[in-house]
Amino acid sequence: MAMKNPAHPGVIVREDCMRPLNLSVTECAEILGVTRQMLSNLVNAKTSVSIEMAYRLSKAFGSTPKTRLGMQLAFDLAQ
Repeated sequence: MAMKNPAHPGVIVREDCMRPLNLSVTECAEILGVTRQMLSNLVNAKTSVSIEMAYRLSKAFGSTPKTRLGMQLAFDLAQ
């Protein structure tokens, strides 16, 4: 059975976390305590979710770091 390719976790952050709250990359980066460039790279699927970023995202938007890292693992395995 063919599996659907999962979205990059950064795209999920952009679409499911930032967009509903109308947050810009700059605003969201400030909330997360990371640089604008770091978050931009993530939401544009140029970098992976790190353990540290998983904790920051979970604290800011809910879920668990394990869930965030699981999204990254699923994406990586599908590539």
